[in-house]
Amino acid sequence: MEDRFIIRGIEFKSRLWVGTGKYRDFEETARAIEESGTDVVTVAVRRINILDRKSPNLLDYIDPKRYKILPNTAGCYTVEDALRYSRLAREAGVSDMVKLEVIGDDKTLFPDVCGLLKATEILAKEGFIVFPYTNDDPIIAKRLVDAGAAAVMPLGAPIGSGLGIRNPYNIKIILETVDTPVIVDAGVGTASDSAIAMELGCDAALINTGIAGAEDPVAMAGAMKHAVIAGRLAYKAGRIPKKLYATASSPLKGMLL
Repeated sequence: MEDRFIIRGIEFKSRLWVGTGKYRDFEETARAIEESGTDVVTVAVRRINILDRKSPNLLDYIDPKRYKILPNTAGCYTVEDALRYSRLAREAGVSDMVKLEVIGDDKTLFPDVCGLLKATEILAKEGFIVFPYTNDDPIIAKRLVDAGAAAVMPLGAPIGSGLGIRNPYNIKIILETVDTPVIVDAGVGTASDSAIAMELGCDAALINTGIAGAEDPVAMAGAMKHAVIAGRLAYKAGRIPKKLYATASSPLKGMLL
């Protein structure tokens, strides 16, 4: 089945996007990215030295000809900070795309949706391709799209929690509400979580801690790759309806009694 994934004219080969934080070292990061089969790698602008290329740098381990680099504004708690780091990444030639985060709370790392809406509108007007990290609220998702977001990235659960998709019904409503891609971001702990996200109809899954925090991150990257593929195929194939009672798998008609 042809199943192309295109956002704002950019075609993505993989529906698994991978983060780069929390690995033991850059070498392990590179191996996990390779095993994941992804072509989109997110990097926190605040955590990489994009101006001093003489220092050890994650970007030295990621081939920009092979991977699409998606800068993110992780660690930004104000609109001003998020705008600053988004512009810094673009001015440094990293990308016009940005995974936009405006964090509202230290403990939960839930987004500040008011700040997120404001920053999305400003960056979209400046020509950025904005992927806002948001909560699983369908109303906010719709407002982000109206503000110019190229896709919405609702959390499955709090960042790094590994709790999986806690509210699949809200994710499903978001999918029915917005006319842009929906990419689950945050909370995926293992392969089955990513498969569930894809079976719901999400266009992609962005995973960091679920891979980097595993006992064997490289092996988990491979597991996530296969789970995303399987989940997408299952969604496209169309699952059977859920029923309370059994239905015989072998019809009685035509059987010798």
